[in-house]
Amino acid sequence: MSPGTQRIVFRWIHILFGFPILGYIYGPPEEVAQYLPMYRYVFVPALALSGLWLWKGHLVTRLFAKR
Repeated sequence: MSPGTQRIVFRWIHILFGFPILGYIYGPPEEVAQYLPMYRYVFVPALALSGLWLWKGHLVTRLFAKR
């Protein structure tokens, strides 16, 4: 996969996993409470990992590149 395509994929993952965070912030607390484990264990870690990859992914690929 080319670096440009990889960046586009990770950008869309970051955007799509960011939308539920808006629901968590602006949603009614009684409805948000039942989805709290999903936010805690799925959305926030995926958002953090995709954001880190977008920021420092070039260093990870350079680290594991064949020499």
